[in-house]
Order: sequence, then structure tokens, then C-alpha cells
Amino acid sequence: MNLQKFAGKTNVFPVLDNKFKVGKTKESATTIADMETFSVEFSNGVETWTPMDQEGWQRALMTAKAVTITLSGKRNIGDTGNDYIAGKQFSNGHDAEGYFEWEFPDGTTVSWDAAVFDVKNCGGGDSTNVAALEFDAISNGKPTVTPAV
Repeated sequence: MNLQKFAGKTNVFPVLDNKFKVGKTKESATTIADMETFSVEFSNGVETWTPMDQEGWQRALMTAKAVTITLSGKRNIGDTGNDYIAGKQFSNGHDAEGYFEWEFPDGTTVSWDAAVFDVKNCGGGDSTNVAALEFDAISNGKPTVTPAV
């Protein structure tokens, strides 16, 4: 994936060119209406050691990875993707899991069949706000990465 050349374009691109789909399965997944912002956090497990034969210089090996994608927007009752996420607010265990897909502007996708949906806000805000929908999609195992065609 060449982050500098999405869809044959160079330089910068609007964040809105990223797409997210959710559903019980890949086949039933749909986009989520009225999402406004997203952020990505990569957590990496790195083990370090300082062997004597390296004369005090540290060695390192990355041994773990995790991804959390946070999406925030408005609660849109009747939208399939929005309703799917809102329906996870009282779920625990495997009931809080589902298909999650992130499509990059160049068409590359990263997906999990059993991502964990951690709903942070469903309908809250000031009395004059439009009701919010905010959640984390947390990686659950190794993702499927499909390069752009």
C-alpha cells in the first residue's frame, strides 16, 4: 500500500475518502451513516534486551500488534450500519463482536470477522445537540489485508 499515491493521486487526500463497514458478516456489512470523525491507535508490543555481545547496545523484536479505530458521529435511527453499532451497547462477550472493514482511499481494505465493538456514547449530549453515536472497533486477532486492485 503506497500511502502517497491513493487512487492514482499524489500528495494529500481528504479524510472522508476512508470508508467503514460493519455487520454480522462481511456479506451483510454496510457503511455507517453520519460518522464525522475517526482516529486510529496502533499498539505494538516490543521486547528489548541488552546482550553482552552487543557491547551494551539494546536489541529489540516486535512481538505483538493491536489496532483500535474510534469513530464518532450522530445516532441515525433506521440506518442499517448505525443501528447495528447502537445495538451493541448492552452486549458482552462474543455478542459484542462483528465484522468490521476499513477501506483506504486507494481501495486497500483491512478487516476483522470478529472485531470488538465498544460503544462509548449512544444518544448522549446537551439537550440541544443531535444525539451522538461513538464507538471503538478493537482488533480481535490478525486482520485480513486486501490490497487495492
